[in-house]
Amino acid sequence: MNPGHLGVGLVGCGAFGAYVLDAVADLPGLRITAVADADTGRAESLAARHGAAAGDGLDALLAHQDVDVVALATPPHTHAELTIRALRAGRHVFCEKPLAMTAADAARVGEEAAASGRVLVVDHVLRYNPLLRAVQRLTAEGLLERPRRFLFENDAADQDLGPGHWFWDPARSGGIFVEHGVHFFDAARALLGSVPESVQATAVSRPGGPVDMVVAEAVHPGGALATHLHSFTHAHRAERQLMRLDHGFAQSLITGWIPTRGTITAWTDDDGAARWERLPSRTGELLHVPGFLPSGREQITVHVDRHAGGTAPAAGRGVSRVVPHHVEVTVDLGGEAAKAAVYRQSVRAAFADLLRCATGGGTPVADAYAGLTAVAVAEAATRAAEAGAVRQVVLPAGSAR
Repeated sequence: MNPGHLGVGLVGCGAFGAYVLDAVADLPGLRITAVADADTGRAESLAARHGAAAGDGLDALLAHQDVDVVALATPPHTHAELTIRALRAGRHVFCEKPLAMTAADAARVGEEAAASGRVLVVDHVLRYNPLLRAVQRLTAEGLLERPRRFLFENDAADQDLGPGHWFWDPARSGGIFVEHGVHFFDAARALLGSVPESVQATAVSRPGGPVDMVVAEAVHPGGALATHLHSFTHAHRAERQLMRLDHGFAQSLITGWIPTRGTITAWTDDDGAARWERLPSRTGELLHVPGFLPSGREQITVHVDRHAGGTAPAAGRGVSRVVPHHVEVTVDLGGEAAKAAVYRQSVRAAFADLLRCATGGGTPVADAYAGLTAVAVAEAATRAAEAGAVRQVVLPAGSAR
């Protein structure tokens, strides 16, 4: 490890790899030292932009002693083996999701990370999103109950995914649940606080083409239910996403697969109303994510409609409370216009987490176990859709945290 800074080498110089380097280039304690790609022209172009060395693959990258961290932005089928090789070479790893194509391979990666003593961060950017982090904090404080329902609908764009794109090839991408769904299986685990026990799923193919729409229902311990729908069928301008969390006496509605705006509505008592009203003064604290540079446009607004529901007890699912006041909270990171900046800063925060753990110890938020559990759920969903039957979510032996 180089004193005073960590050198970063990137494998995969496509659009996303370039995006990652741009997002992290200004992180203190980090220097971009090398890039590699099978397309050497592409590698040389990106290297020139960052004043780095260029190579044709991971071996070329590992030959540089000033590469302390390997960032992987290659197709999913390469992630497990490249990560293991980099860890064995004594490097920390920042791996684009998914961590692997199967739970067994993800477990192998986790074992290697533990044995190597190096830090592994999986690019589950939702873990580093300030809006979701605020929901987690409000849940930990008891203002929100842990969700009993998690729903996510993703009408995503296929505008840049031509027929020959690797995304449509399950041998290279793992399919939609593995390639993209892992983001939201991981988010559900973070917000519900558990790994699901079982999954049932359906996959739909476009006429004469590949599977482009999938839906999965995952049952979590204690009866919480998570529903995930992904369709890659839209133009960019017609994309839309919505996450809904049912907290019982409250609900969170969060828009965008990179969340930028959320609304929380809740019924509460006198003490709760006073606590909700104090949230705007806590905006910076609630939205704080280390390594995420706020724009200054973030805001939390609260409106309390007192005595909107009367003083008679309200009951649901066996719980009775006196909650006469209705609360509406808006958490805004800048709306849809802020999406690109929020995405970039979330990647930056994930990389900052790696640097923090590499230099000071600790476990990153999106660690190998997060990568493993998301892949295990995605794999179970894929098998459930193929079989038309419920499948259990199975973590490989010895992989429990």
